[in-house]
Amino acid sequence: MKKIKILIADDHSLIRTGISTLLQSYEDFVVVGEATNGEEAVEMTRKVQPDVVIIDLSMPKMNGIEATKLIRERYPETRVLVLTMHENEEYIYQIFRSGAGGYVLKNSSREELYEAVRAVAKGEKFFSTRVSEIMVEGFIKRGETQQPEVSSSDSPLTKREKEILALVAEGMTNQQIADKLFISPRTVDTHRTNIMQKLGIHDVVLLARYAVEHGLLRK
Repeated sequence: MKKIKILIADDHSLIRTGISTLLQSYEDFVVVGEATNGEEAVEMTRKVQPDVVIIDLSMPKMNGIEATKLIRERYPETRVLVLTMHENEEYIYQIFRSGAGGYVLKNSSREELYEAVRAVAKGEKFFSTRVSEIMVEGFIKRGETQQPEVSSSDSPLTKREKEILALVAEGMTNQQIADKLFISPRTVDTHRTNIMQKLGIHDVVLLARYAVEHGLLRK
């Protein structure tokens, strides 16, 4: 079995050690390096070529957002998962604009971190539960103050596609959606592709916004 190679970037030694110990308890993960700041994270990515970089936002020399941008520009095959304590809505949007594949809070469970790493390694997007809630709350607030909600009947999506889009907006992975709807992950992926093509939207944050603004997701 091919293991997912992981690089951990955090300026706190205890945090790096704890994450490394946790992840290496899973047989499909291997930690191939550690970095203490953003610049080192970019350089270590070049050296060890990890599948996933787990990176904090607040680090010396170069913050996690700038480091993520450089990693994604220079090494597009490497995915980035942000692991941070920040629950700020603007941070969430900045991170996904930087090219990160996931955003997980440090108070998340070990199971959630495991799912996040696996999802991001496959090229999927992953939000921790609280991050999804923050995004939806923000979309709803802006929708209430800027424009009336658009009826879901105006959407070009089928009933099943609307159902899947709502679950995507909640931050669920293809596997989680498949389990919930009793269909295969491949079927979920096909629906997601069709949804993006119909809407002309290829960004998961904008998909979540669409779901809220068209009444597909209820708080």
